[in-house]
Amino acid sequence: MGTIASVVLGLHIVAGYIALVVAPGAMLTQKGGLWHRRSGKFYFWAMAGVALTAVLLSLYRPNLFLLLLAVFSFYQAFSGYRVLSRKLPHQGQRATPLDWSAAALTLAGSAALVVYGLVGWRSGSTLLIVPVIFGALGIVLAGQDVQSFLRPPTAKHAWWFGHMGKMLGAYIATVSAFSVVNFAFLPPLIRWLWPTAIGVPGIFIWISYYRRKFNHTHSPLRAQAAT
Repeated sequence: MGTIASVVLGLHIVAGYIALVVAPGAMLTQKGGLWHRRSGKFYFWAMAGVALTAVLLSLYRPNLFLLLLAVFSFYQAFSGYRVLSRKLPHQGQRATPLDWSAAALTLAGSAALVVYGLVGWRSGSTLLIVPVIFGALGIVLAGQDVQSFLRPPTAKHAWWFGHMGKMLGAYIATVSAFSVVNFAFLPPLIRWLWPTAIGVPGIFIWISYYRRKFNHTHSPLRAQAAT
């Protein structure tokens, strides 16, 4: 590997470790607070660094899977960050050409991931179920975004759940990359998929918790009790 490629790889690793470490700061601090926002921004830009260096590495040594995976992973952080600018769609906070372009690119890249995996899977490689799963998830997530662009949700906290789900999904991708590189004691397929198998149900549980919390806080009976 050449000197420039080695430097890019080093930056890729550093950005990945930064993302892995700072994300819990956003998850565990007060939502909307100073440290939550700071940690979230550090995480977003670290993920941007991971994606950019992954693209450069995939071009240095052509690797379609790495390129498509970088698009899938970064889009979740990008979408989770961008949803904050669409909190009030009824006041004109709508999707921009940047949002549309990113969603379209992710839909195309995710579909390519599915095709890439299916072609290899037919040859007998069970590991290629990984791009099929990630590609299918990418299609669902980007498709949901397109739907929200066309018909912005009216629920008061829709942006909250969109932000939370996408950022946690991006962190699953971060943990997956760490697992693949460092958990050599696990079978390859398990190394790739255990963060998704644990993280996706965890996202639903966390979102359900906040839905109940918001519903309880704004319930008519509680409002009457407070008056």
